[in-house]
This record gives sequence, structure tokens and C-alpha cells, in this order.
Amino acid sequence: MFETGSDFTAIAKSFENSGGDASALLDKRFGAMVVSHNRVLYSNGVPGLRMESEEIPTGVKARITVEPGAEIRNPVHLCFGVLPREGLQEILSEFDIGEGAKVRFVAHCTFPNAERVRHVMDAKIRVGRGAEMDYAETHYHGPEGGVEVLPVARIHVEEGGVYRSLFKLIQGAAGVVKLDYQADLDREAVCELDAKIYGKKNDRIVINESLRLNGEGARGLAKSRVVASDHCVSEVIGEAVGNAAGARGHIDCVEILKGPHARASAVPKLVVVDERAKLTHEAAIGSVDKKQVETLMARGLTEDEAVDVVVKGMLR
Repeated sequence: MFETGSDFTAIAKSFENSGGDASALLDKRFGAMVVSHNRVLYSNGVPGLRMESEEIPTGVKARITVEPGAEIRNPVHLCFGVLPREGLQEILSEFDIGEGAKVRFVAHCTFPNAERVRHVMDAKIRVGRGAEMDYAETHYHGPEGGVEVLPVARIHVEEGGVYRSLFKLIQGAAGVVKLDYQADLDREAVCELDAKIYGKKNDRIVINESLRLNGEGARGLAKSRVVASDHCVSEVIGEAVGNAAGARGHIDCVEILKGPHARASAVPKLVVVDERAKLTHEAAIGSVDKKQVETLMARGLTEDEAVDVVVKGMLR
């Protein structure tokens, strides 16, 4: 499926602004899907990867399947965007990664003109036995912060499977961001959840991640890095549940306050059901390192520029 036009050009430009390679979107060697509001502008599968989609009034339903044993060598590009100032986009997605398969997704969500845009992502993810799935999602927002980003993911990692995700939002004003991720891990499964967000102005950020270590030897990590500046309010809730022998889980949260009006909170929750499980957490809330800022200022940067460099370095 392929639809040319101004929407595709604008989405591709925002895709590049968020760090993507727009040329890959039309390269037949790469699996890809480009969605503008509720229209699928482009979709391309590759051997071992099937991309199915259905347009609905408020968005798109997508089912992405990787065949058992398939190794998708090139990253699969997903691009979702809303170009008008107002709108609702719902992406209802299912990922089914077959036994022993390997795949890496690079997703970019772009809302360059948003004043009142609501982006809802509802994902159901199954990583089959011994399979590996990486999902890196980068957001590009405009300066007004008029976006609500509401991603929900329910993840099941089967025996020996690996799931890694990265949610990154450091360009533009975040707006309202509420992450709700829950992962169930079977025997010897691995799950790593990583979030990096730079909150500005009146942004509201809530990260809620839960790791359910149900199988023997399951391992999980939930890692968050949040910078809250201006009047931004940030809350991170990380949960690990050890339900089996040898399960290992760790919650790692760092929040940096930039300015006297920002607010941050961290709530780690550890639940041990099987006494042979081991769960740990580490949480820190503080300000930008003054020595690093002073070093950069000595090299000619203003204080604001120096703080910005330190902050982006941490998020990088």
C-alpha cells in the first residue's frame, strides 16, 4: 500500500526531525508502516514479516506478525503522526513474534503542530519462546505541549524470550504523558523497559511500569530517566513482582528537577511471593550537577545552555 501526497511529505519531514531516516520508509528492504491520523499512507512487509492494517474512524488497527524462526535483519520502521492542530489518533496494535524469531522495531511519533491532539496507543505484545523483540519509540512534539500521549502495553514474554523497549521524548514540550506498561515473564524470560522524558512548561508525566516475574529464572528491569523543568510535574511508579524461584527484578528511577517550581515523585513497589526471588530498587531525585554546569560555563556556555547540555547528556 502506498499513498503519496503532502501528508506523507510532512510526516517524513517530522520523522527525520525526530532522528529517523526518511529514505528507509520507501526502501523495499525495510518493513514499514506510515500512518497519518486514521489513514495508512504506506505499508510494506518483508519475508518473514506480515503487516496488516485496518483504518477506523479514530485511527488504525494494526497486526504485525513475525513468523517462527524468522530473523528480520533490517529494522522495521513505524511512523505515526497527526499533522493538524487538533485531533484524536488511536493505534490499536497486536504484535505476534513467533518462536525463535528476531526483530527490531524503530517507531517515531510526530505531532509538530499540536495544540489539542490525543494519541492513544493500545498494544498487545506476545514474544514467543526463545524469540527476541526490540521496540524503540521516539517522539517529536511541537513547542506548545498540546499533546496527550497515552500508551498502554500488555506484554507476554514466553520461556527464554527477550523483550526490550525504549520510550524517548526529549524534543518539544511533552504535554501530558501517561505510560502504562505491564509485562508477564515466563521461565528464563527477560524484559527491559527504558523511558527517557524531558518535561517542560506545564507538562504532566506519569510512568507506571509493572514487571510480573512468573517463571523460574525470569529477569526484569524497569529504568526511568525524567527531567522536570519549569512547572512540570513528574511521577514514576515502578513495580516488580517475584512469583518464582530465581526470579530477579530491578526498578531504577532517576528524576532531575530543573528550577524551583518543578515537582517529582518516585514510588517503587516490590512484591515477593516466592522467597527465592530477589527484587531491588534504586530511586534518586535531585538537581542538575553544579560542577558539570560550571565546567561548561567556563568553556563559554551560558548557564541555561550548560544545563541543557547536561540534561540532554543524561537522557542520551
